Amino acid sequence: MDTKAKFKTKDLTLEDLQVGQTFRSPDYAVDAEQIKSFANQFDPQPFHLDEEQASNTFFGELVASGWHTAAITMRLLVSSAPVLGGLIGAGGEISWPRPTRPGDTLHVESEVVEIKPSKSRPDRGTVTIRSITRDQAGNAVQVLTAKLVVPRCNPDTNQ
Repeated sequence: MDTKAKFKTKDLTLEDLQVGQTFRSPDYAVDAEQIKSFANQFDPQPFHLDEEQASNTFFGELVASGWHTAAITMRLLVSSAPVLGGLIGAGGEISWPRPTRPGDTLHVESEVVEIKPSKSRPDRGTVTIRSITRDQAGNAVQVLTAKLVVPRCNPDTNQ
């Protein structure tokens, strides 16, 4: 994947978003070397580092760290949700219903579920986005509901 985000639309402000709006990321292929490299640096557990050791664990095979899946998700969100000024998190919930495995190809499907203009900061608002990271078979490997700080196009109007 290219390391530069490419947006097909302008960078979005609060006024550009609406509840129900969806975004889909490009695909991202995951391999064993990526899984091991991430795990070696950030989550050095046997089921992330070595196929043989992983076979004797809960998973029974090598799997990616949930935090690796989260990092891939973040990269894909940057590619698919072009918010003006970047994706600034303000909290959220995350779950991993099934593991990411070597050979999986992931993509993220996101939906705007709530928009709240700030009452105290007229230059911004909070947007809640539910993002599901799916593998090539359509299985959810991560579900993220995140609150994002999004700038307003017209900060003088607090609608």
